Amino acid sequence: MVVVTKPGLQRKRLFQAPLHLRYRQFAAPLSAELKRARGFNALPVRKGDTVRIMRGDRKGIEGKVSRVDRKNYRISVEGVTREKSDGTAIPVLIHPSKVMIVNLNLDDKWRRDMVNRKEKLAKGEPAEKPAEKTEKKPKKKRVKKPKARKKPAEAKEAEEKPEKKKPRRRARKKTAEEKEEAETETEGE
Repeated sequence: MVVVTKPGLQRKRLFQAPLHLRYRQFAAPLSAELKRARGFNALPVRKGDTVRIMRGDRKGIEGKVSRVDRKNYRISVEGVTREKSDGTAIPVLIHPSKVMIVNLNLDDKWRRDMVNRKEKLAKGEPAEKPAEKTEKKPKKKRVKKPKARKKPAEAKEAEEKPEKKKPRRRARKKTAEEKEEAETETEGE
């Protein structure tokens, strides 16, 4: 990927990024206990993670992530709301870089495997490759079809395509002199 230094192009790439690349932008640092236990520093925030808000008016509040909005690069945390003028409570959306992950949600097998893989890399162990299939399916043998017999030369000639007709040329308009000449020729006959 080409590194872009112009701020306008950086913003363009940020706001036009596909969802699988936006996921990488949701990385948040792990708490000190998790860093020691797991061996790595950051992980993308996910619904169900417990986070602590580190910046802003709500600094220090802990709660579960209730929603992840990849389109707007924001997350909502349970218990972090504000009141509208009519009295209804709405969630306050927070950028994932302004939170710290306190507890991981490992319900998903894919995420559990990813965390285990990162732990092994942090400890210096080689990452395991997915197990290859032990049984290989036998390849199907291709059966060659018998070639059609060649026909004798006489039969070939009879089956040949008729010649294409040549396209007609459009007759050009005759000038007045040519018309007179044609008339005199027809009168002379």
